[in-house]
Amino acid sequence: MFAHRHLLGIEGLSREDIETVLDLAETYVALNRQSDKRADALKGLTQINMFFEASTRTQASFELAGKRLGANVMNMSVASSSVKKGETLIDTAMTLNAMHPDLLVVRHPSSGAVNLLASKVNCAVLNAGDGRHEHPTQALLDALTIRRRKGLLSRLTVAICGDIAHSRVARSNIILLGRMENRIRLIAPPTLIPPGADRMGVEIFEDMREGLEGADVVMMLRLQKERMDGALIPSMREYYHRFGLDAEKLAHASPDAIVMHPGPMNRGVEIDGTLADDINVSVIQEQVEMGVAVRMAAMDLLARNLRARNEPGGAVPC
Repeated sequence: MFAHRHLLGIEGLSREDIETVLDLAETYVALNRQSDKRADALKGLTQINMFFEASTRTQASFELAGKRLGANVMNMSVASSSVKKGETLIDTAMTLNAMHPDLLVVRHPSSGAVNLLASKVNCAVLNAGDGRHEHPTQALLDALTIRRRKGLLSRLTVAICGDIAHSRVARSNIILLGRMENRIRLIAPPTLIPPGADRMGVEIFEDMREGLEGADVVMMLRLQKERMDGALIPSMREYYHRFGLDAEKLAHASPDAIVMHPGPMNRGVEIDGTLADDINVSVIQEQVEMGVAVRMAAMDLLARNLRARNEPGGAVPC
């Protein structure tokens, strides 16, 4: 049971909700590895992808997921839309609502913008990343990748390293992995640790080797220079020396540790390129594959609720 009208963040999901998405995603992993990848869960439905920020992986993943499920998919070019001409977000929501879409996938640079849109439309809304707030499908695909590689998704030691202060991926993963009873460590210079992180049930380290000691999962994050105000690191070279992941630092983690990265990667800044390509430890390409399956599962579940809501006497999920 997944009784939600939208997928706006991990914060609103229970442990059972998370497992429901991951279990269904497993079936889509199998489907996506077949020659015929088509399903009809979204047949007859319209999906609009609306990205106010540039994205290659996430937008392509959502588009592919929708098409494989049989949806009519439209990618809205925000750069040439009325939003650039001064239309407000609420005006945009009302315009979209008049088109009667069924699923709206939104990425926006402002935290809370996706929630605002969701409150103004009748369709199901999926958050594809909003500001520094959340990126729920990324955390879910990371969880699926971990569960498939480790055989479980609890009682693991997970190290999240890098630019945590500006990362919605980190926030969603902290919430999800904490809900699944994992030990979470944040490793970063003090300037890249968000305020209040010590109240999030995590351990904080400024030394990579100490923080990686015995870790089962090492999750690297890119430096989000576009979100930084001022000089938060001394130099790229110094940052890589202290916080970039290489074989020597990884040797402090568990012998069977896996290395993750949500992309895009800055090779030679937060991770050594050779290590990122090492299929014995890196699951970065597997994360991309799991992304399509997780997004298929999320849209399938929301579409089921949408159809149930539209039936006579249908209940309205929260």
